[in-house]
Amino acid sequence: MKKILFVVCLTLVASSFAFADTITIKQFVIKENPFADSEIAVVAVDSAGNVQEKVDGVFAFTINGFQEQMKFDKGTAFYRHKLDKSSFFYVKHINDAGTHSMLYYIYKQDGKLRPIHVSWMLLVIIPLALVLLGYMFKRFIIIAIVIFCIFLYFNHHNGLTVPTFFESIFDGLKGVF
Repeated sequence: MKKILFVVCLTLVASSFAFADTITIKQFVIKENPFADSEIAVVAVDSAGNVQEKVDGVFAFTINGFQEQMKFDKGTAFYRHKLDKSSFFYVKHINDAGTHSMLYYIYKQDGKLRPIHVSWMLLVIIPLALVLLGYMFKRFIIIAIVIFCIFLYFNHHNGLTVPTFFESIFDGLKGVF
């Protein structure tokens, strides 16, 4: 009887160690790849901005509408496509904890890449400010329309399409609520 009780207790203790904690990516940032020219890296971070080195394995990301299987090693995965010019990057990761997405403008100058996070609030504020200025000052309505057209052209020319524009805003609003 003692042997059976001992085996049952040992099995229960061993089974508690057998279940591994699943690793999820809740936050990430885009950085320049230090090992390759004109490439970026996706880095899994915590809420304080520290690299989560325990993130290893293959995770599914959507980058500018294309599915990518990113292989993380010590919290960092490399996006193996070279950038020819400055452009927008909409990076989205879906896991059990929900959808996590970020919009970045990758500024390329002299072979160096500088990722700039674009907040969804900025995407809302600029068009609303232009409409408000055009409404308040009737003389400036033509200037507001021209600036708005330049804003749309800049976004479209650098890879930020209208669906991605609105998807980024809606993902930001989901994070608020």
